[in-house]
Amino acid sequence: MVSPSISAVEVLNSMADGKKYITLEELKKHNNPGDLWISVMGKVYNVTEWAKEHPGGDIPLVNLAGQDVTDAFIAFHPGTAWKHLDKLFTGYHLKDYQVSEVSRDYRKLASEFAKAGMFEKKGHGVIYSLCFVSLLLSACVYGVLYSESFWIHMLSGAILGLAWMQIAYLGHDAGHYQMMATRGWNKFAGIFIGNCITGISIAWWKWTHNAHHIACNSLDYDPDLQHLPMLAVSSKLFNSLTSVFYGRQLTFDPLARFFVSYQHYSYYPIMCVARVNLYLQTILLLISKRKIPDRGLNILGTLIFWTWFPLLVSRLPNWPERVAFVLVSFCVTGIQHVQFTLNHFAADVYVGPPKGNDWFEKQTSGTIDIACSSWMDWFFGGLQFQLEHHLFPRLPRCHLRSISPIVKELCKKHNLPYTSLSFYDANVMTLKTLRTAALEARDLTNPAPQNLLWEAFNTHG
Repeated sequence: MVSPSISAVEVLNSMADGKKYITLEELKKHNNPGDLWISVMGKVYNVTEWAKEHPGGDIPLVNLAGQDVTDAFIAFHPGTAWKHLDKLFTGYHLKDYQVSEVSRDYRKLASEFAKAGMFEKKGHGVIYSLCFVSLLLSACVYGVLYSESFWIHMLSGAILGLAWMQIAYLGHDAGHYQMMATRGWNKFAGIFIGNCITGISIAWWKWTHNAHHIACNSLDYDPDLQHLPMLAVSSKLFNSLTSVFYGRQLTFDPLARFFVSYQHYSYYPIMCVARVNLYLQTILLLISKRKIPDRGLNILGTLIFWTWFPLLVSRLPNWPERVAFVLVSFCVTGIQHVQFTLNHFAADVYVGPPKGNDWFEKQTSGTIDIACSSWMDWFFGGLQFQLEHHLFPRLPRCHLRSISPIVKELCKKHNLPYTSLSFYDANVMTLKTLRTAALEARDLTNPAPQNLLWEAFNTHG
């Protein structure tokens, strides 16, 4: 497949071995949705049309366009995906293709895991989780329907929140790898446990989550760090960056400045009601003009949620209990929102697109692991091993603890960060990050003589 956009330089770059070559600089020119090329293992592919059909969406391809993306390709695709590249081959190879020592070791490790069958060995965790979630949901419904006690109703709300947390981990598993026996059942599982039970669209999750993995902790490319006007993890966001993901400016106006100035106080309350934003994001995506896989099924699943959940809440005796029930369920689920932000908010951030040649390095600098005992793995859903998950997103969670020492040694070998904190220390570090940005935001709003007063007033903030 040869594109008409090939330049004369590209045509002349032919070597004695009979292969046709282009340079990395030439490859970089093919970096937009209408002319989108990538390189995998030094072979150049035209994915312009394929991006429209790509199961992971077009965002990952567009964000890495015009680069060698071998490490990202290995991370996100099973061995069976390689054969699909043949029809996209341009006939060109990358002339100055080089592999860093870090990438070489990473690819070797991924190959060893694949040969050991680790990507296919999912254990019995899915069955256990489904049984546990079923038990939790049954207890919640029973408590609401068959008890008149206020405290039993509140306990039922807490149980529902815990069930939503566990379901989110299952949805995460279904989104990253085939946790069910067939692809069709995997799609059903994603929509059922995501849309129907939690009200959060699996289509929305895939759209944002794939972008997050590709551009981990990029302030303008990673949607998981774009929370203005409520939160800002870095003063770089004060420049009103343009979100490449959302296609709009992240405006840092007086309202945002006010909220950010107090974000180290509002952080936990925001996490308690963060679920409301996820419901809103789901609805906005499903009614948008954006191409969405299985839009009809996603809408149907979401409608099912907004049928059973209000009905369940309506069975409570009065409005104060109904509101309290919803708030308790949201607050418990808020623990999970806190966990997700702990994994990234206090890690290194950057501005700009992701680079294919520093995949491993960006994952190590942009993630924070949460250290815990093995008996708590169920509570964190395996995502306490955030770096391990980012490096090997298709790896079932049952293997993440076992590969952790290997990843740690690899980071040590290449002098890269491996940050693992206790849940408490991660909270402290995140609050310090938010407080630092908050005080910087206040400095923007106060003349120099008043800055000292602000600082003195908030010394213990």
